[in-house]
Amino acid sequence: MNRKIPTLPSLVIFIILFSIQSGFGQSKKLIYGNVRDSVGAVKDVNILNISNKVGTVSNRDGYFRILVRPGDTIQFSSVQHLTQRIKISDFLFKEGNLTIFLLTRTYKLDEFELKRTELVGRLGIDISKVAKDRRDSILRSLMDFSDVDMNAKVADDWIDQKVRPEVVDTDPINQFFTAGAAVYIPFKYSEKLWRLRRDLDYRKSFPYKILVDLGETFFFEELEIPVERYFHFLEYCNPLGIENLYLKKNYLKVIQILRTESKSYLKLLKKE
Repeated sequence: MNRKIPTLPSLVIFIILFSIQSGFGQSKKLIYGNVRDSVGAVKDVNILNISNKVGTVSNRDGYFRILVRPGDTIQFSSVQHLTQRIKISDFLFKEGNLTIFLLTRTYKLDEFELKRTELVGRLGIDISKVAKDRRDSILRSLMDFSDVDMNAKVADDWIDQKVRPEVVDTDPINQFFTAGAAVYIPFKYSEKLWRLRRDLDYRKSFPYKILVDLGETFFFEELEIPVERYFHFLEYCNPLGIENLYLKKNYLKVIQILRTESKSYLKLLKKE
């Protein structure tokens, strides 16, 4: 006699499989945020994902990033501020950006001790009762140049000989007394040249600074940019002004541009 094996209803099986799939489907990802208070950006805030015990701290501009999944609880704590916790909802997880505002902590003293002094409030009398600061006396003796002959000639040392700039005669009258020579004034475009030099130095250091701040994981794992194509990818995004945005500390906008442009950039690589 064949026995019929009891089976679970199809609806129950579907619910179980859907629950398992949903549990594994909630993948982790890095979210970015900024911590502020009534004054401005807050640095060195301890940021802890209580759910997975992963932590980080905010940088000097208040920015941070942390690995989360929907439903995680993130704690923000600082000595100067009240501790705050937020729960990562599906909307926050999808948005990927957070702005946290912390309230300043107020400390109340139970008591304090006010020591009595022997000063009477008159400078002529009180100054004789105040002890001399030994450090101030030592500093005063070190800064005393009364015994130094300021008019004595000192021979040039090696550094002075090497770095002394050339003497440039900027007197316009000398033009009329020097045959075939013209006076050159080197300061006319100096400000513009120094600005250009600063811009060039910033452009050279930009790829390394942004890699340190955003991390290798962001570029090579999250965006999937090949390591050998890293500099080329930044040049690809430069027309959108990422260097100027980064210089103005608009980091969230830079991240948004890099994420968007990485998709079209990877498609171009596949066509090569």
